Amino acid sequence: MAVKNKINKKKNHPSLDIVNSYGVELSSKKIVLCVAGSVAAYKAIELARLLMRHGADVTCVTSDAVTKLVQPDYFKWATGNEVITKLTGELEHIRLADYNQSDLIIVYPATANTLGKLANGIDDTPISTILTVGFGSKIPILICLAMHESMYDNAAVKKNVKFLKNKIEFITPKMIEGKAKISEPEDVLDYVLKKFGFSSILKNKKVLMTAGPTIEYIDPIRVITNLSSGKTGVLLASELISSGAKVTLIYGPGIEKAPSGAKLIKISTSKEMLEAVKKEMSKKFDIVIMAAAVSDYTPENSSKNKLKSNKNKIKISLKKVPKIIDQIKKYQKDVFLVSFKAETNLSKNKLITISKKKMIESCADMIVANDIGSSRYQMNPDNNEVLIIDSQKVISSGWIKKERIAKLIKKQIEYHFKIKKI
Repeated sequence: MAVKNKINKKKNHPSLDIVNSYGVELSSKKIVLCVAGSVAAYKAIELARLLMRHGADVTCVTSDAVTKLVQPDYFKWATGNEVITKLTGELEHIRLADYNQSDLIIVYPATANTLGKLANGIDDTPISTILTVGFGSKIPILICLAMHESMYDNAAVKKNVKFLKNKIEFITPKMIEGKAKISEPEDVLDYVLKKFGFSSILKNKKVLMTAGPTIEYIDPIRVITNLSSGKTGVLLASELISSGAKVTLIYGPGIEKAPSGAKLIKISTSKEMLEAVKKEMSKKFDIVIMAAAVSDYTPENSSKNKLKSNKNKIKISLKKVPKIIDQIKKYQKDVFLVSFKAETNLSKNKLITISKKKMIESCADMIVANDIGSSRYQMNPDNNEVLIIDSQKVISSGWIKKERIAKLIKKQIEYHFKIKKI
């Protein structure tokens, strides 16, 4: 009876409500998440949640050092499973890592110490013992290293990596600010999905994107424009390409380099963007993403010659630019249309209301809305907070880097096509 009650308690754990919320690729997969003593340990919570959202059953194993940084109850909250902080008579290392007991062991983050113990058969901690057993029982092991660059360059560490290279899998850390920084949770998730043979549902989907600003000429050398860098659009295009999508990118004069792998169409003005969209949409697309910051107004009469600068005042009459997005469903009724909406200094509820109205007007299937008027955005434009809105839900990204926003948008587009396929 006690065992039955324990099972029912796990089954009803509130955190399990998120399982399969993003997809079912990892359903029935048992993943052991070993969290070694690094300040990057807090990211393991997000990784655990992402794995669960795709169906995985995740059990966390932590080192003593980690418990001083993140309380074990936090990992239990995240996964709904008991956290292994020490080995007992329950033989946790056998239950989790013996033959066929789990489908994958991930060490995230992995320290030089943990790596060295695995390479040399040392098992004096819960993590190292589980890795030793899993290594022997041939359970796949994925190591995500995190340490200072000087440690990563240490000859002994390199020797251990070389010894293990063809026996287990590694995700190469990113060298930033003198540190071998751990990969982001979304990157690890993508690696795991590919490992289990799940290619993105967006593979071979044909995507038309607009990104960057447009410029409207006052005269041959003076223009009206906006401050869009094109970064979010470029990052999203890159994510889609990495997922196997065939991307055509109509790109205004943004400061970000367009991703390789896209069919690139460079434009300058809103008129050129409209003409490019019309031309491209004579072909069949699965997805259209209107991420460009298109000018709302253009000079009514652009001067063919440079305006003289000896006048105290000049008057410029502006006319409304046609909304390109409002034409998309007229070209292709069944295309999945993603709109972007930028506002300034609005409450969250007001931004949602305005965005939903815009969705209806443009017949969009999803809209990505954000407030670019906040002081924190002005001070750090590499970060943002967006609301991803469709007919069923509103998802807030929180204040995160634009790289992660691009991944989140891609995941929501994937989710739509998964539901559609089902």
